[in-house]
Amino acid sequence: MRVSVLLFPGSNCDRDAIHAFEAVLGAEVNGIWHKETDLKNPDLVFIPGGFSFGDYLRSGAIARFSPIMEQVQAYVARGGYVMGVCNGFQILCEMQLLPGALLTNKPIKFLCQDVFVRVEPNQSPMLQKLTPGQVLRIPIAHGMGQYFADEATLDRLEGEGQVLMRYCSAEGSLDEASNPNGSLRSIAGICNADGRVFGMMPHPERHVEAELGSEDGLILLDSVLGILDRVN
Repeated sequence: MRVSVLLFPGSNCDRDAIHAFEAVLGAEVNGIWHKETDLKNPDLVFIPGGFSFGDYLRSGAIARFSPIMEQVQAYVARGGYVMGVCNGFQILCEMQLLPGALLTNKPIKFLCQDVFVRVEPNQSPMLQKLTPGQVLRIPIAHGMGQYFADEATLDRLEGEGQVLMRYCSAEGSLDEASNPNGSLRSIAGICNADGRVFGMMPHPERHVEAELGSEDGLILLDSVLGILDRVN
């Protein structure tokens, strides 16, 4: 498996992602600087978290215009697989590869903590090794993580199996107390219409080893690579 991890000025989770995919999951990983124009024939493009370009204007608004993103757009059009985490999710929404937007947290403060997310019934090949209703403990670290879309878009995402995970309690129930940033319908991750573009706010790459307190992120990333290995 070949994973291309995009690198932007201000990214701070790129090395975590490279370690997770390369050292823990055994994938071949290439770090791709944002000014490059060659994705190096990946099975998966991974857009990491952080603060690309210092989050000036708004999160992801400048990164979307980097030269490499033209190649990502073309890669998606060819049926390629892309996963964006935190700032990566924000960039995918700015590019309109995913619907909706990530707004300032509600309440307005930066959040850095473990949360629980529940896997939803979905049609993305990336999560088919996981079970609907399965609860994972994965950290968040963001100031703009509140998922927002209009009601028609939310209904479409629900109806077409594009909501991949929701913030929940440890037992898997949905309630206001378990929704850390005020995301509509507790949405923590979504995919595009064919399930090949996946964005989520929590950071699975930060929970891939027991020494870090949880391996639930490894379960999720292993699902992504395992399914792609069978599809490609």
